[in-house]
Amino acid sequence: MVLNYIWIAFFLVAFVVAMGKLIFGGDVAVFTDIINASFDSAKTGFEISLGLTGILSLWLGIMKVGEKGGVIQRFAKLAAPVFSKLFPGIPAGHPATGAIFMNFSANLLGLDNAATPMGLKAMQEMQSFNKSKDTASDAMIMFLCINASGLTIIPITIMMYRAQLGAANPSDVFLPILLATFISTLVAIVTVCLKQRINMLQKELVLFFGGLALFIGGIIWYFSTLQQEQISLYSTVFANTLLFTIICGFLISGVRKKINVYDAFIEGAKEGFKTAITIIPYLIAILVGIGVFRASGAMDFIIEGVKFGIGSMGIDTEFVGALPTILMKPLSGSGARGMMLDAMNTYGADSFVGRLACTAQGACDTTFYVVALYYGSVGIRHTRYTVQCALLADLAGAIASIVLAYLFFSHT
Repeated sequence: MVLNYIWIAFFLVAFVVAMGKLIFGGDVAVFTDIINASFDSAKTGFEISLGLTGILSLWLGIMKVGEKGGVIQRFAKLAAPVFSKLFPGIPAGHPATGAIFMNFSANLLGLDNAATPMGLKAMQEMQSFNKSKDTASDAMIMFLCINASGLTIIPITIMMYRAQLGAANPSDVFLPILLATFISTLVAIVTVCLKQRINMLQKELVLFFGGLALFIGGIIWYFSTLQQEQISLYSTVFANTLLFTIICGFLISGVRKKINVYDAFIEGAKEGFKTAITIIPYLIAILVGIGVFRASGAMDFIIEGVKFGIGSMGIDTEFVGALPTILMKPLSGSGARGMMLDAMNTYGADSFVGRLACTAQGACDTTFYVVALYYGSVGIRHTRYTVQCALLADLAGAIASIVLAYLFFSHT
């Protein structure tokens, strides 16, 4: 229901702003820009879905081999002590646990192309025991909010962009991004746990989050001892080696179980094709709404209003230059990426604003895209409190990004 209101608001606010620009500003091109943006966004939504078809077919085929080979079930047992507490609605030993585990692991390594199909598989598994097929279950909400918080250990893509734009040390945002996204994810989990009345002080959860904090601390220490070239090389080699190892492991498991691996892959690939077709209208709907909102200039008015309000209170406004990236991130991943690149081009890759934009870009994921993609894949229309909790995590990530940017970069 919340997503419904937000989607309508994109269009109505865009119309009001555009009428104001036309009547009072004489901008005769504004409605043309809006219509062009709606067409472009619809085309983009279709192209994204089309591009996902091959990736989904590949990974859901691999997942089907792993499922029939027993690997997914073993992953489920490995994750059961923690996941049984965070996802109490998932039956013990259900394949959904293994798919969720695989999705989270891929996200942590920054392997978006692998994470998305695994996430869609997890949604299909959770939908199989969902009592109300058009309404998000508690387990789905927890899963979506953790995904929207965007926990990633190694932001390879952002460091690559910084290197291309001439940053003296492209990896200097690594630590702030890791801390910001950890805070965002923690807020997402705590918020959903409070909503679902899950006790966060259970031994398994305390040990898990304590261990995760120690692990992230170890990663930070290790990467602080490496040069930029080593960070990019080691992280890329490790992530892709692990990914191909998983693929081979799934195939070997199928051979050991004496199943027809090829036929199992084809069976899963067909599911991937069907899923890609299913999500097309959902993606087009959300991307067109966002595109119209951007083209009308409503986003610019919000940014200028925030800047004026903050400045009138005597608060430093240096961070406002990165607000387009911060505000765009929950709405559009490509839009936020464009804002980040624009900030680095305008202010400099090593400027405070440029570094803050990079930190904000890596602090969380694209909430509305994730919600539209994952819920759309299984026909969920009633998202309950998913969007509210996910946006709260986004807000925490944004605030953490600003604070950490001042802490790490305000002196440079």
